Amino acid sequence: MDTAARRRELRQRLAERRRALTPPQRMMAAQGLRRSLEHLPEYHTDQRVAGYWACDGELPLNLVIPPLASRGQQFLLPLIGQDNLLRFAPWASGDAVQPNRFGIPEPVTPREWLAPFQLDLVLVPLMAFDRRGNRLGYGGGYYDRSFSFLKDQLRPTEPLLVGIAYDFQELPEILPESWDVTLDFIATDHELIDCRADAAGDASV
Repeated sequence: MDTAARRRELRQRLAERRRALTPPQRMMAAQGLRRSLEHLPEYHTDQRVAGYWACDGELPLNLVIPPLASRGQQFLLPLIGQDNLLRFAPWASGDAVQPNRFGIPEPVTPREWLAPFQLDLVLVPLMAFDRRGNRLGYGGGYYDRSFSFLKDQLRPTEPLLVGIAYDFQELPEILPESWDVTLDFIATDHELIDCRADAAGDASV
């Protein structure tokens, strides 16, 4: 089986496992995710925090977003541009959304949008990850294209990229492609993983 076929099989298997979770399991995972992110100083202080609208079994951010507003931080959702690059628009609870061409809700007629380099912290959806920050996405390459400028910069820098995943989405190793942009941290329902930590040290909190 070639690499592309292996990735397709992995995406299908992990997507099915996510969809099989019960509502109580999702709620417990959302609580665990919030506890994990509370170990990340930037989650408490960064002004512009981008995330995603959970779809198709993704780990929900419903418990992660409200504390941002209470601290005066801004939460943003991605928009897919005609150039197939992501932009990010402010969103607050109650703001209208509409599905994009993939059925993912996006803010309706946003008053403003920000380019990826203008963000401080990005909560990145994924299908699988390893502890070195390699990410298996959904196959469209939107995040890798949009944040490709980070490949030329000394990491960590802004924006800080934090993958969001259930614990069971971890793989022993993901072989990166040349275009892949690595993550700085992974926040799961069980722990916060520092992908930049020395491999010989303790890389989780």
